Amino acid sequence: MKRLHLADLWSHPANLFALGFGSGLAPRAPGTFGTLAALPPYLFWLQGLSLPWFLAVIVLSFLLGIWLCDVTARDLGVHDHPGIVWDEFVGLWISCIALPTGWPWLLAAFVLFRFFDILKPWPIRWLDRKVPGGLGIMVDDLLAGLFALAVIQLAAVWL
Repeated sequence: MKRLHLADLWSHPANLFALGFGSGLAPRAPGTFGTLAALPPYLFWLQGLSLPWFLAVIVLSFLLGIWLCDVTARDLGVHDHPGIVWDEFVGLWISCIALPTGWPWLLAAFVLFRFFDILKPWPIRWLDRKVPGGLGIMVDDLLAGLFALAVIQLAAVWL
């Protein structure tokens, strides 16, 4: 697997986003660091949006992510290099849709998203293996985010 360097961020503008503004360059747990890097945009911008605008940003970020991740995967020569973390950004944001207020809920969204992204229960693992290109990179995190979202919304109803 190709080791990433700071220069990889600048080899194509798409890489800056796909590599999570550098968070994907973490030598260990780049997916977790990418998810952590997705928190500031959520906290300082996304959580203040109305639900329709928040959903629009997620849809646009997902569609843009297909292209970003595809370009970067081709540049790196690896289908889903661990350093590609834009999918973690979008997956976390999905888990935060209509998130109840408070740090415990945000922590739950973070932990649940990472749990489903790492565990990859069916059909996430199947899609991760079968869908090629940028869509394949993005779709497993889309589902991990949706699984986390479902658990959070069920917990919000019950608590």
